[in-house]
Amino acid sequence: MGERKNEGGYRITDLATSERPRERLASLGAPMLSDAELVAILLGSGVAGLNAVQLGQRILLDVKGPAGLHRISYEELCARRGLGPAKAAQLKAAIELGRRAAARAEPDGRMIIQSPEDAAAAVEHELWPLEQESFRVLLLDTRNRLIRTVEVYRGSLNTSLIRVGEVFREAVRANAAAVIIAHNHPSGDPTPSPEDVAVTRAIVEAGRLLDIEVLDHLVIGKNCHISLKTKGVGFG
Repeated sequence: MGERKNEGGYRITDLATSERPRERLASLGAPMLSDAELVAILLGSGVAGLNAVQLGQRILLDVKGPAGLHRISYEELCARRGLGPAKAAQLKAAIELGRRAAARAEPDGRMIIQSPEDAAAAVEHELWPLEQESFRVLLLDTRNRLIRTVEVYRGSLNTSLIRVGEVFREAVRANAAAVIIAHNHPSGDPTPSPEDVAVTRAIVEAGRLLDIEVLDHLVIGKNCHISLKTKGVGFG
């Protein structure tokens, strides 16, 4: 869907000066703006019946917040009402710049993993397009900085095939304090299977014996993911 002219619609300039996101950013600073206002600045204009801030609110609601702007594909974003190739590209570029800035916040450039969304951002772009399941381990130091990510298995996930020792081998070598495990579902549906839960339990238990904490297990689908830790399965 191409971008439409905003005839009869609302632009940021239609708002009172004190309410315009750009002016509020200049006077108050970016941290004081809402998510919708920040999106509105990138959009520049709204559509018929919605000003830019309202359009930003609707988009964020549709994609389930700022993290959803990272997960949603460019093509899906283009299809949203009020967007098109140019505005969708602006949003995706801004989100990617923010992700890179966060990843390079440390002096040594290492990404800090503070949430399932951070962990997913580190691997999902590689995992979700794969036609086979790929099992990755994110190695973290004592400050939750990403040391590196290693692939330990490729194929259908099964407790009889996954060797727990392989999961922790690189963690021990790297002197990792914690790990996050992640794998993809080629079907695109990230719903954990019974095998996913069983593998998680086995790895969490082994981590306790090795004094290496397993922080989470992510299942990556198409532009989405599920955290087993958040779901409360496999970590009891």
